Amino acid sequence: MVKRPWIEGRVRITRPALQVIEAAARAAYARNEEACGYVAGPADDALLADHAVELENLANKYHAVDPVGHPRTGHDYFKINGLKFERALAEGERTGRPIKVFFHSHLDCGAYFSAEDAASMTMGDGSQPSYELCYLVTAVDQGQVTKHRLFIWQGDTKSFVESPFHEVDA
Repeated sequence: MVKRPWIEGRVRITRPALQVIEAAARAAYARNEEACGYVAGPADDALLADHAVELENLANKYHAVDPVGHPRTGHDYFKINGLKFERALAEGERTGRPIKVFFHSHLDCGAYFSAEDAASMTMGDGSQPSYELCYLVTAVDQGQVTKHRLFIWQGDTKSFVESPFHEVDA
C-alpha cells in the first residue's frame, strides 16, 4: 500500500478548490506572472483535495534584485518561499490535512510540465521529486483559464507524466 496514494494521480479536486486556483491564475496573469500554490485534503480520504491556498510567486522580486543570478521573471517561472511551504507541509501532516497537490499556471503557452518545472520539482537533479505530491498545471490564455492537467512522478522513467484527475462537488 502506498503511504501517500495521491502521488499516483487520479485525485479528486473539488470545484471550490479549482475556483480558487482559477482566480489565482487569472489574477497572476493580470500581473504578468505565474500563480502557484497547493491543495490540501483530509488524510482519511487520501484522493480528495478540497482546500487550495495560493502562495506568493517571488520570481519577479528575485529577478529585480539579481537579474544575473535569477534571469527568469514570474512570467515564465515561479519561485516560492521554501520555508513557508515546508511549514505548510508539516502543519498539514500534524492536523490530518496533508498537502496533496502543488499547482502553478502557465501564461499563453498551454498546460504542460516543462523542463523548468521538472527541474524545480526535483531540485534540479532529476533523480526524484522534491515532495510526495502530484502537480496541477493550469493554462491561462488571453487572461482566461483554458485547461488543467495533472502530472505525477514516474520513477522508472524519472519523469513527470500526465494522470487523470476528477473535478467533484464540494
